[in-house]
Amino acid sequence: MTFFGWLISAAWVGLVGYWLIAGFAACGSRWIWWREITLRLGFFASIMLILQFEAANLLNTSLLLGGVGFVLTVVGVGLPIGARVSLGAGWVASGAQKRELITTGPYAFVRHPLYGGLLLAMLGSAVGQSVLWLLPLVVYGPRFFASARHEEQLLIEQFSDQYRDYRGRTRMLVPFVF
Repeated sequence: MTFFGWLISAAWVGLVGYWLIAGFAACGSRWIWWREITLRLGFFASIMLILQFEAANLLNTSLLLGGVGFVLTVVGVGLPIGARVSLGAGWVASGAQKRELITTGPYAFVRHPLYGGLLLAMLGSAVGQSVLWLLPLVVYGPRFFASARHEEQLLIEQFSDQYRDYRGRTRMLVPFVF
């Protein structure tokens, strides 16, 4: 594995570790959705690392692509972490009632920084580490989009015009694009 490949792996380990610690601190020992997400991402990341050692010809060896992929991965990993920090005590399971609409931090740029960030991190990992990262991107991408659409309907029901205004000035997953 290349230098950037190791850095990309470290970024994913950091995200999974942070998510476990933050989730446990926020929710205690109750088994809720964030653990499912963490376990699935951790499982996928572990499988990807193992596959990369077995399929060395699919590894990226370009320093330029490795650097670009690393930057995309770090920005992608930073978005869900920033989203979690912005939500603070308002971090609740999907579908639960939120006390206020958060529009600061990464939410000032995109409505779903968690999903967008994870997709960006997977894309960055595919560019900088291995094309095998396209597998979780293809598997999780449609699910993230569907979940985002569902959450938006719940937020419209709860926050009505306030959420519609917010939706009108921010993009769904990628700032200034989509």
